[in-house]
Amino acid sequence: MTLKTTLMAAVAAAALAMPAFADGMMIKDSYARAAGMSASAGAAFIVIENHTGEDDRLIGASSEIAKRVELHTHIEDANGVMKMTHVEEGFPVAAGETIMMQRGGQHVMFMGLNDAMEQDDIVTVTLTFEKAGDVVVEVPVDLERKPMHGGMQMNHGTMKKDGDS
Repeated sequence: MTLKTTLMAAVAAAALAMPAFADGMMIKDSYARAAGMSASAGAAFIVIENHTGEDDRLIGASSEIAKRVELHTHIEDANGVMKMTHVEEGFPVAAGETIMMQRGGQHVMFMGLNDAMEQDDIVTVTLTFEKAGDVVVEVPVDLERKPMHGGMQMNHGTMKKDGDS
């Protein structure tokens, strides 16, 4: 293991161990990944706990890792096929509640990656909440992490773009 790899692994471990906490929003257990080294898209999966005492909404995300960053989820169509879609209204985060962004569900989508996402890299993501404002999160890239819900196959090639219905 090279010194760079060792240092990057240590930074990733520290990022996972120390959750971000801003204005009552706790961000923890985050990780990002891309489908492969030459992939043009990737995603971040994050756990958000609302300790503010009032309902809020995650309304946006941004990062320099990609040309476009959106909040996405998967929705089953009439044929039973899961399709990824942009959620323009964002995700509600009720007071005292937790939302778990995970593969096959809600996530932060990176489209048009500016750089390859390599194991143990750190991606800076700004989450924007309606009331709590911006929360900056350092998200480790973990290409080895397995999905929590086993063998679920998703159609990641179908995405709605702005203006699509």
